[in-house]
Formats: sequence, C-alpha cells, structure tokens
Amino acid sequence: MLDVLENLSDSQYSTPVDLLSGATIGQHIRHIVEFFQELDKGYESGTVNYDRRSRSLVLEVSRSLAIRRLSEMVFAVDRADKDLALMTHLTAEDTEPLIIRSNYFRELLYNMEHIVHHMALLRIGITVLTKMSLPPQFGVAISTLQYRQACAQ
Repeated sequence: MLDVLENLSDSQYSTPVDLLSGATIGQHIRHIVEFFQELDKGYESGTVNYDRRSRSLVLEVSRSLAIRRLSEMVFAVDRADKDLALMTHLTAEDTEPLIIRSNYFRELLYNMEHIVHHMALLRIGITVLTKMSLPPQFGVAISTLQYRQACAQ
C-alpha cells in the first residue's frame, strides 16, 4: 500500500470515485489507519473501540500524512499478545456498547483482513484514476490466493 500511495498524485488520492459511491482513496486509507490507531490505543488501555476513531479529514486529503501514518503502523504492531475488551455497538439504536473478550493477536488479524478488504476497493479506485499496474495479489485474501494456487495445480 505504501508503494501505491507513493505513486499516486495528491489529486488522485483525494478525487471522489463514482464506482466507490463517491469515496476517495484517501477516505479508505484514513479508515484503515484509524482502525490501527484504535488498536494501538486499545493495547495500552485494555479496551478497543473502533467506533471511537477520529475520522480525520486531514488524513483523507494529505497523502504525505497517510504515508507517514502507514509507515508508523508497520513498526507499532510488533507486540506481545494480551487480553483485550472489544467495545462495539451492533445497531444504531444500541445505547450501551456490547463488550466482547478478545486479544491483541485476534484484533491484529482482524485489522489485517480489514486492510485486504479495503485494498480490493482501492484497486477499483486506482484502476479508475490511474494507469498504475497493481500486483495480482493486491486486495486478495490469503485464503483466496491459496485456493487459486491449489486449483492451478
């Protein structure tokens, strides 16, 4: 993802894409970064709440800031496993959060899978906005890559 961002222009980063319901590449990157930031905060406090992310408009339009934040994420995730509480609301009507027992490795895995999902959406935006050639595995889950490899044999 860092390589992709470094090869985009600032304009491409913040241009709405009709096929993404008007979302920008920057909005998807912001979403990814903020989930990792919430996991980082939750590691320290013992409680992860992705609903509380900051939704930084600056991160949506500043490609250079996004590159810095993604670079920081790479080094911040190398931690020991520990128990965590995940707080979430399942519906808009929920007044009290649901609290689910989890752990750091489980939440890290969730975030990694979450990135792949957004990379698949980013592939659409990048294809619409640029002539950039992305690796075939960009935005494809590991299990899908393994399945495809097994089928090819």
